[in-house]
Amino acid sequence: MTRGFLLGKFMPPHNGHVLMCETARALVDQLTILVCWLPDDPIPGPLRLQWMRELFPDCRVVGHDAVVPQTPEEHPGFWDIWRGISRAAHPEPIDRVFASEAYGERLAAELDAVFHPVDPGRDAVPVSASAIRADPWGNWRHLPIPVRPYYARTICLHGPESVGKSTLAARLAEHFGTRMVPEYGRTWCEVRGNDLVMADLIEIARTHDAMTQALLRQCDRRLILDTDPLMTEAWAEMLFGSVDPWFAGWDRTADLYLLLDIDLPWVDDGTRFFADAEERRRFFDISRARLDARGVRWALVRGEGEARVESALRAIEEAGL
Repeated sequence: MTRGFLLGKFMPPHNGHVLMCETARALVDQLTILVCWLPDDPIPGPLRLQWMRELFPDCRVVGHDAVVPQTPEEHPGFWDIWRGISRAAHPEPIDRVFASEAYGERLAAELDAVFHPVDPGRDAVPVSASAIRADPWGNWRHLPIPVRPYYARTICLHGPESVGKSTLAARLAEHFGTRMVPEYGRTWCEVRGNDLVMADLIEIARTHDAMTQALLRQCDRRLILDTDPLMTEAWAEMLFGSVDPWFAGWDRTADLYLLLDIDLPWVDDGTRFFADAEERRRFFDISRARLDARGVRWALVRGEGEARVESALRAIEEAGL
């Protein structure tokens, strides 16, 4: 059996790391990947460990979080320290050490292994982790799917019924070339009817949130949400005058909420409830109050047709998204 070993911070993992790990995995029978981190790293170490385990489920992926010197200049016993760390992570004999940087040759010598460089000039995948941290959206194509949700941003359309959320969500998704999470409450009512109870609203919110987490892995930088559980919470208050504690425990709020004004005519599409102008105003006020209570970033969107789209795009640009 041939055994391989490699280590890194993977902060974050990128397609260059994927190239190195997949190449190493193909060349040995067993590969161990050591993920190292320090307490003040900009991306939490346990999260990077989770990403690497998802990317390489058939490898032994272990973490190391002790505060130790990071370069030979920091400590005269640097190589002794890292030889011990490597041996602890991989107690069996190591045949090959894989790396894309020069330290790999010395580490291989310390471990009595053969050094196997992989794309040291970054010719195959021209990117670095520092470049991704500096400009994640500009380097989006180099991000593996498990890492993308960390850098994706969510834009949620918020407000009462019949304000054009679904139409605008589709337009924004088309404009940005990305995915859209449709309003799950509409799907629920079309299948099960409008006779809702609180448990229905919780199930609607949970399903919508699950769809959002799935589509964050498929979106291109931004994900457009046609409502989210915060809007379902407003529905609970509007329908029942109370809110289930489940909603207070939900904390995956969007990066930007676009609150759509009630300046469009109310249209009955078979799944709507509140045609009365006073009720509609109350629903709008409840929707806005939910945003303020959570302290989220939001902007008001007004206008008809293209003016509404332009109002939304201006708000997104002003928010830096």
